[in-house]
Amino acid sequence: MTDFLRVRDLADRLPDLVEVAHRAKADRNFGLGHLAGRQIGLFFELPSTRTRVSTEVAVRRLGGDPVVLSGSGLGVGTREPANDVARVLDRLLDGLAARVTDHRTLEQLARHGDIPVINLLSDLEHPCQAVADVATIAEHRPVADSVVAYVGDANNVATSLAWAVVALGGEMRIASPPGYGPDSRELPDGVIVLEDADEAVSGATAVYTDVWTSMGQEKERSDRLEAFEGWTIDLARFRLAHDDAIFLHCLPAHRGEEVATEVIEHPRSVVFDQAEYRLHSFTALLLELL
Repeated sequence: MTDFLRVRDLADRLPDLVEVAHRAKADRNFGLGHLAGRQIGLFFELPSTRTRVSTEVAVRRLGGDPVVLSGSGLGVGTREPANDVARVLDRLLDGLAARVTDHRTLEQLARHGDIPVINLLSDLEHPCQAVADVATIAEHRPVADSVVAYVGDANNVATSLAWAVVALGGEMRIASPPGYGPDSRELPDGVIVLEDADEAVSGATAVYTDVWTSMGQEKERSDRLEAFEGWTIDLARFRLAHDDAIFLHCLPAHRGEEVATEVIEHPRSVVFDQAEYRLHSFTALLLELL
């Protein structure tokens, strides 16, 4: 079966995933019972709100049984090697979705088991978020006709978003301060990389940002606040975008840092639509992979 560790794993199926996510949003009974009798493991090494709730609700709506596993309880790599864990879970579950600190953990779980493994977040990518993002964008205009500007720390969210936007034919721009830009080896061809936020936002049809300090980077907070000074998406900067541009943020947001409250509460802010699409996009992924 197919795993979904990176966006590129299902790049050719993104149009179908977006369509199914839209159908799932329009009809709360969509796919009802399709996973009856299936046991889906949900493994969390990191705290979560949107991911934990959306995945568990998606499994239940489809008629499956979510089996929630904690990092301390499973002890991958500490209490037991990943290959042993994978071979055990492979005999007990029909699929596994995992939020981990190290992408190599996902690769080991996928390599040593036959059930589909879905990346709920790793240090390299956040592919489920990217599916939700492009589904959100596509509600407003085709992604192929979109110019998406990501401003801020070029993290796992930016990488997955770039792959999804490019796969669907859109233009992707990433702007970051020096030292916080993307690893070009992890990006698809065609992404425009900049060090000027205004240049990235100018004329964009979708403006996206994320927190400057993610989980695990707390010791870097003061340095990051200094490096990102002047990089806030405020109303003045948002007005540089297209007249009907939308604003996206994967949440949680640090209001007053990477985004002004006036922008996150703007009539064209779609951040809570994005959060809802975490449910519908995971529904689409479960139906596709299982």
